[in-house]
Amino acid sequence: MTADTRGWVVLLVRLPAAPSRHRVAVWRELRRVGALSLGQGTWAVPDVPVFADGLARATRLAGEAGGEVVTLVAGGRTDADAARLRDLFAAARADDWAEFLDDCAKYEAELAKEIRNAKFTLAELEEEEQSLERLRRWHRELMARDVFGSPQSAEAGERLKQCAAACEDYAERVFAALHQAPGEDR
Repeated sequence: MTADTRGWVVLLVRLPAAPSRHRVAVWRELRRVGALSLGQGTWAVPDVPVFADGLARATRLAGEAGGEVVTLVAGGRTDADAARLRDLFAAARADDWAEFLDDCAKYEAELAKEIRNAKFTLAELEEEEQSLERLRRWHRELMARDVFGSPQSAEAGERLKQCAAACEDYAERVFAALHQAPGEDR
């Protein structure tokens, strides 16, 4: 079975009104995993293994907060309903990819600024390498939950490669600047 025909896991989450930190913790976990909010306390993900650990964490958090989660296996009643769920999930992934692409652009702009300002230090290089690693982790997470294969995923992969190449270029400039003799022009 593919993600298209397998169906959906629907979570009905009930939590105490206070303290709000518990609702926020469960909400963050479900968002982090890529769950689709269908309404207050109602979430859905395709019924595929990649979501299992995150759903278990959210369920555990809800239980620790004195709440409960009812988990259902569901599908659209009609083909139109099934298509609507898939479209909603795909739209959420498109939003994720758009945010990722925006962060790639910000990353490349940051590197360009450091080059313009000739800020060629090991500390700055380490910071930029950490930012690149964050982009790589985020890309892996998005790819894992993009079970229907969003068109933006290919563009995101290319942009990540461009970010890595830009970081490599910056690293070479840092090492060149650090190894030049005093008084030499860069």
